[in-house]
Amino acid sequence: MLKKIIISIFITCFACVNLVFAAESGGMPQLNPEFWISQIFWLIITFGILFIVLTKVILPKISDNLETRKSQILENIETADRQKEESQKKIDEYEKIILDSKVKAKNYFNQAREKILEDINKKRNALEKDLDEEISSVENELSEFRKKSGEKINKIAAETSAELIKELIGEEVNSSSIAAIVEDQAKLNKERKDVI
Repeated sequence: MLKKIIISIFITCFACVNLVFAAESGGMPQLNPEFWISQIFWLIITFGILFIVLTKVILPKISDNLETRKSQILENIETADRQKEESQKKIDEYEKIILDSKVKAKNYFNQAREKILEDINKKRNALEKDLDEEISSVENELSEFRKKSGEKINKIAAETSAELIKELIGEEVNSSSIAAIVEDQAKLNKERKDVI
């Protein structure tokens, strides 16, 4: 590989030398060694002026522009960082407000729920109390009705029996003896029911 590079350099140099001699013989004045000193002088003058203009005028402007741009970029980065921090603070505040609102809403909901459950329990207790009172009242009425109904039934049965006997026999029977028979019969029926 190195041999190929050396050979290609040698061939290029040889071709350049041949071109120089061919140009000199063909009349190209810039390749004539007689004019080389003046050419080198003007080359140094031209590149010297170009170097001075570049270093004193153009490169300082470019350097100033680069510095200005660099400072502007750094300033923009600092501003962006500040704005990022401020926006992060705003986001944190917003999230805190949302969280507080959720907690308050949950508390309001729980309080309303507890109040409603308390009202429901109060109404249920009042209803149960009213129902218990109504049931006990009905039970008392039924027990009194049972007590009185037995007596009334016996009285009605005695009266009906007395009238039937009067109709059948044609004479009036002692109502107290019929009432005693009806009461005995009612006691026997009651005892049979109790046994069953």
